[in-house]
Amino acid sequence: MTARRSRGDGGLHWDETRQRWIASVTVGYTPSGKRIVKRGSGRTKTEARNKLKELVRDHDDGLAASQHGYTVADAVNDWLDYGLSARDQNTVATRRSLANQHVIPALGARKLRDLSAEDVDVWLADKSKTLSTRTLQDIKSIVRRAITRAQARDKIKRNVVLLCETPTGQVGRPSKALTLPQAQALVEHATDSTMGAYVLLSLLTGARTEELRALTWSHVNLDGAPTAHPPVLPHMMVWRSVRTGGDTKTRTSRRTLALPQRCIDALREHRTRQTAIRTLAKGHWTDHDLVFASEAGTPLDPANVRRGFRRIAAAAGLNAKDWTPRELRHSFVSLLSDEGVPIEHIARLVGHAGGSAVTETVYRKQLRPVIDDGATVMNRVFPARARSHSVGHSPRPQTAERPGPELR
Repeated sequence: MTARRSRGDGGLHWDETRQRWIASVTVGYTPSGKRIVKRGSGRTKTEARNKLKELVRDHDDGLAASQHGYTVADAVNDWLDYGLSARDQNTVATRRSLANQHVIPALGARKLRDLSAEDVDVWLADKSKTLSTRTLQDIKSIVRRAITRAQARDKIKRNVVLLCETPTGQVGRPSKALTLPQAQALVEHATDSTMGAYVLLSLLTGARTEELRALTWSHVNLDGAPTAHPPVLPHMMVWRSVRTGGDTKTRTSRRTLALPQRCIDALREHRTRQTAIRTLAKGHWTDHDLVFASEAGTPLDPANVRRGFRRIAAAAGLNAKDWTPRELRHSFVSLLSDEGVPIEHIARLVGHAGGSAVTETVYRKQLRPVIDDGATVMNRVFPARARSHSVGHSPRPQTAERPGPELR
């Protein structure tokens, strides 16, 4: 006589309707006391018995009761819906776009429990033919983090993506810097508009585009305090950005920069222009105290900045499609280096958390002997327009995470 299986070991029976052996095991109870039964099937009794062993093993390992049909698409969508709740909406939109374009069409239908490291390797190798290495890292990260979330919820035993290397992808669009003649042409055409002032400030101070979009008039001092001891230079406090929470990219990015005379003149004209626009707008103006805002006072979005910048670039004789606003920052670093500013000083001016190592590997294009730095160099490279009074070289610029006593 066949011995009865122990409780919790499940059972096997023949289903005449389906013409298959059915394996079933009780894996728990609902809060109302109803049994939760997990089932599997096989054409032969041996196949069904192996399914039963797998069900029992999964239950003993703590896996959830009904996840055999859980797919990669389910895991990715769950992560996109609930795993990014604290992230900026632009970040969520970018990750969702990458998932919908590159992850779900290729891997989405695969059952998560059947996904292998080889599947991921083949997928990444295929994507490496058309995508950059950075994009490959991003889409691999989406799958890895989605599976990590599923793993934390007992829907899968292990994360196979952790076993896979990211292949080298296609060479992305290289960042580049303006030459001195190109920069001079851009400066001469960056006048009489909001974006003109924006371009000047970005090129001549090296501030990130996300920092300038969040810059407020309360953080700009165009007069300084020349009679103070020591004298206070005209400056801007780069303390905010459009990132989630409003903080700068890193702690080191929080800095106070002296302004070249060209920027001072452009910002004074821009403030006068903005006051007139605000007066005309009347009740339609939303005041956020932003230095660079739309005609209604609202923050600029990246598309606004790109369009405005490219109009100025085209007017300056550049191929506008070849340039982006962030390359003004690259150009700032390159021009300072070309003028002999030491790499450590440039790193302070651009607010690099990793110091000179980040600046040297990512931004700087040339090496020159040490001469000077900051606003003094930019005043020499881009002299202020002729005025009734002469403007001398500015003193050495002050940079700080927080303003020192002279900048209060």
